[in-house]
Amino acid sequence: MTGDRWTFLVVRGEDSPVRQYSLSSRMLRALVGGGSVLALVLVTSALTVGVDGYSRIRAEKLEARNAALQTELARFQGRIDGIESTIDAVAKNDARFRSIAGLESIDPEVLQVGVGGPGLGSPDTYPLWPIDSIASKTAFAVSYDLNALERRANLLSASLNEATDSVLAHRDLMESTPSILPTVGWLSSSFSASRMHPIHNRALPHEGMDISATKGTSIFAAAKGRVVRSGWVVGYGLTIEIDHGFGYTTLYGHASKLVSQRGQEVQRGDVIAQVGSTGIATSAHLHYEVRVNGVAQNPANFILPETVRY
Repeated sequence: MTGDRWTFLVVRGEDSPVRQYSLSSRMLRALVGGGSVLALVLVTSALTVGVDGYSRIRAEKLEARNAALQTELARFQGRIDGIESTIDAVAKNDARFRSIAGLESIDPEVLQVGVGGPGLGSPDTYPLWPIDSIASKTAFAVSYDLNALERRANLLSASLNEATDSVLAHRDLMESTPSILPTVGWLSSSFSASRMHPIHNRALPHEGMDISATKGTSIFAAAKGRVVRSGWVVGYGLTIEIDHGFGYTTLYGHASKLVSQRGQEVQRGDVIAQVGSTGIATSAHLHYEVRVNGVAQNPANFILPETVRY
């Protein structure tokens, strides 16, 4: 360095001449400043290009992800449409089932309870709205339909449970209602508020029907129930009494043999005894009574007409 000038010696090799360059301080500062600016420009440009490339790659990835999201939402919508068709079919079957159960069908407006339900909001309330309004609308539509399907499914589930309970109760009632002739024979004496008793020779109520049959003929349970009496009863002789539930009880008197025991569960048509003439009876026959809530009823009202022979 000489005065305000800088001298640079450049040596390329042993055989090469030494070159000497001299620059003023001002020129050197200018070159250093320009170089710094150039370096800064180059670095900035590189960073800009890098950031721009990264942003472009990220945008492409986001666009691909968004396209995949739209495709997936479209698939969900297609599946929802299929589920909706299934629920429509279930709704039709539910109407038939409710009819069989003796229940009224669900009102069509009530059945559409899933549509327009509260708490759905709107597409612009979704977090996705500021980013992609189209995707937000699609997501809202999917959520809206799912909400409607969920509410309809819950309604149909409750309806089917109600109908099932009704059918089961109805079936149980039917199975527990006396409905068959308890033995094979001829009707020899009908239900009557006053009839001439064959032994006592005076008018007395006859709270059942007499079916004449050969001794030993099987006696069947008129409906399902539980045997609450199996033994000797004054006047009736060997007797079976069955509690069928729903207020129904039946009595089978004058048996020659008891097959079922007290506490036994029986089904309609099970053999519970055999026809005889025990107790106050003049010949082999079955004395059959039906009571509803303790009140004697005409058994003929609980027997299919074609099974009774007069």
